[in-house]
Amino acid sequence: MIIKRAASDRGEASHGWLNSWHSFSFANYYDPAHMGVSALRVINDDKVIAGAGFGMHSHQDMEIISYVKKGTIEHKDSMGNTEQLPAGEFQLMSAGHGITHSEYNPSSSEALEFLQIWIQPDVYGIEPGYQQKLFKPENGLQLIASPDARNDSLLIHQNAFLYRILQSEQATVKHSLSPGRTVYLHVINGTITHDSVKLCAGDGATINNITDIALHCSQACEALLFDLP
Repeated sequence: MIIKRAASDRGEASHGWLNSWHSFSFANYYDPAHMGVSALRVINDDKVIAGAGFGMHSHQDMEIISYVKKGTIEHKDSMGNTEQLPAGEFQLMSAGHGITHSEYNPSSSEALEFLQIWIQPDVYGIEPGYQQKLFKPENGLQLIASPDARNDSLLIHQNAFLYRILQSEQATVKHSLSPGRTVYLHVINGTITHDSVKLCAGDGATINNITDIALHCSQACEALLFDLP
């Protein structure tokens, strides 16, 4: 079964310095029908103007992933990390028992575009942690985060797996889903079709009650696939 979440149906917030599209309920956007999928709680598609960003603020007991689509994030946190996160890199911050951080667009001319993702952990009150990595682009399904950091992936404190899909046009990506698991797919670029359902940039879909998933890219595509408990 596949349930589409169209990009045009997402919640939208405009703050002048920030335009954000919310796949699930977040901040002032509330829709009881879209509170997340399994442990996945937030996918925000953020666009930040030059020289602006999120000031120091705190989080607790959440796995927070950022993926930069365009531009660079300047990151600072209470653990002493000061980092630059350019386009194509992934950041995973485990908030644990508490962390404060800021995320800015340091450019004087270029907008920053990135995905902000929250996944609820399965362990609470842990020591906060920070990870950042550039994964060499690979065609197909590429593991980005896992609960045991297998294959040099980022470590996430949840029985969840994050994959990046990069594929040329007229190609199919396959993924096997274990019983009781759910997939959420978020399309970044291109067009993906599954079971006659067409997904374009910004669209998402929940896929469950199926064993083998076949995602056909009719155009060159990029997407994130979450394999969730």
